[in-house]
Formats: sequence, structure tokens, C-alpha cells
Amino acid sequence: MSYFITGTDTGVGKTLLSCALLHAFAARGDRVAGFKPVAAGCDERDHNDDALALRAASSMQLTYGQVNPYCFPHAIAPHLAARHAGVRIEFKRILTSYRELAAQADEVVVEGAGGFLVPLNDKQTTADLAKELDLPVILVVGMRLGCLNHALLTVRAIDDHQLECAGWVANVLDESMPALQENIETLCERIAAPLLGIVPHQPQPDAQAAAAHLQLELLDKQETND
Repeated sequence: MSYFITGTDTGVGKTLLSCALLHAFAARGDRVAGFKPVAAGCDERDHNDDALALRAASSMQLTYGQVNPYCFPHAIAPHLAARHAGVRIEFKRILTSYRELAAQADEVVVEGAGGFLVPLNDKQTTADLAKELDLPVILVVGMRLGCLNHALLTVRAIDDHQLECAGWVANVLDESMPALQENIETLCERIAAPLLGIVPHQPQPDAQAAAAHLQLELLDKQETND
């Protein structure tokens, strides 16, 4: 089973949790591959840090191009980064790359770009890509002031695109967030999908440490129910 990872915003821990999921699946003996269809912001080798992290967390030997088919120099919205590079992001290329990975792996963890409705080209968004891939979505909620609105709007967008929200993760960005536990409880009351884990604040993000806070059995239960 593969999953599409989205977040309530940029910088909320999608890469951290995508890598954590890869480590958790690999720990039970699965062949896993990380996939970053579109990345904005790359180094002199045309490599992106998030994509490199996903590649490193994969249990399969993958080339950089297999993990990240589209990478653009400027760390701005993907459709703008592509426009500046004179490129149009085409879903056909992404789908072909994904299917090649899925044919070899037990799980492919697909990390989106930015939030769920971020544009990828002149007409299509990250949500449209998730729909084309037809994958269940895992939502990373960055726990900080304002997250309730962002999380609930994202869940509604997932539902509006007739996709399954397989679960969500509370990633604590602000360790001094007022009423942290009450905010998590509020989301539990309003999101039908299971809370897969609460990742404590990490001054230095560590995907393997984050993996210890995830409950994969809740995903397995969702698959069984489906």
C-alpha cells in the first residue's frame, strides 16, 4: 500500500514524517521507496535536500532521478519555479515514474509539495496529482497557532477530491504552544481518520526517532476495513 503525504502548510514536517514512515515500514521487512514528484530549491548538482532525505530513507537502491523527476533551482511555489526554468510540470511523467517504483516496492511514500492545493502548473494542483495517483492521503499537521483551521480545511479538500484520508500525524512545531493537548483532542473530535501519532518537538529533526511515535497498525486496520 502506498501513501500520499501532504501537510497543513510548507515547513510542517512532511519530509520528516515521510522518512519516518519509510523507516517504520522498512523495520518490518518491507521494500520501501520515497518519491518526491516535484521539488523547488536545489543545489549545484540539481539535487533537493528533501528528495535526498527520501532517497536515503528508502530500503531500495534508487537513482536520484527515480526519486525526484522534477527539481527546480528556485525555492518558490512549484508552478512558478517551473515557469522560471522554462518547464511545464506534466503529470504523465510523474505517473510513469511512480508506477516504475510501485512495481518494485511494497510501499511508495509520495511526498507532496507545500500544502494540498498548491498549484503545479497552470491548471492542476497537488490535490489533482494525489487524485491522479489515486492514493490514500496522510496529513501532517504542524502543531502551532492556527493549525486547527489549516488542518480542517485540508481534510475538507481531501474529501472534496474524493480521496481517503488514511490518517493524520500531529507534529509538534511549537513546544510552548498553548493548550497543545486540547488542540490535538479538538482535531481528534473533528477528523474521522485516525491519529497515527504525536511527534514531540525536535530541535534537530530525526526521522528514525519520529518513526517510534507512529502506529502503523492503525493504517493496517484502515486497509482491512476498506
